[in-house]
Amino acid sequence: MAMKIRLARGGSKKRPFYRIVAADSRMPRDGRFIEKLGTYNPLLAKDSEDRVIMDIEKIQAWIAKGAQPTDRVARMLEAAGALPKTERSNPKRGTPGKKAQERAQQKADKATAAEEAANAPAEEAPAADEAAAE
Repeated sequence: MAMKIRLARGGSKKRPFYRIVAADSRMPRDGRFIEKLGTYNPLLAKDSEDRVIMDIEKIQAWIAKGAQPTDRVARMLEAAGALPKTERSNPKRGTPGKKAQERAQQKADKATAAEEAANAPAEEAPAADEAAAE
């Protein structure tokens, strides 16, 4: 049986509240769980002590039994000092989306067209002056 330590959503619409639970990975997110290990209230301030409440000993016992924490729970455990920090790589994080790239390309095309238009009459004007001088 694959065990997960994950968040189970509670609370009303637009007022989320999560329980940190140990559950079988095949069960629904908000469905049956084996043990409640803590709570997470994202509406509280980040520096509030009541934002994340975890029973670290129970969580470590479940991890020793083979339970895998989800990414979000692992980040909470790292912040609490229960797990060692892991290096994460997200190379696409800073790249703009498809539409933003298209807008940037259009802007660059307009800039090059304007530059060519500004340079083209300057080159033709001296030739016209030479013809007038003869």
